[in-house]
Amino acid sequence: MKLPRDVSAERLLKALKPYGYVVTRQKGSHMRITTMMHGEHHEVIPCHDPIKTGTLKSILRSVARHHKTDEKTLIEDL
Repeated sequence: MKLPRDVSAERLLKALKPYGYVVTRQKGSHMRITTMMHGEHHEVIPCHDPIKTGTLKSILRSVARHHKTDEKTLIEDL
């Protein structure tokens, strides 16, 4: 499945909320999100609009690995 090209940080955060991610801190143009589901996991999201596709793919891969799901499911949530 092809990654969407117009995903903003707000849209990504909204899509990750069902997985338990909340903003724990923000410094400058990056925010750190954390979940406690399936153990603790942190991820850093740049507050850009849109997020570069390579960065988005890396974030989704890390989240999918932590939650033991596939990236396609996460892409569909976007």
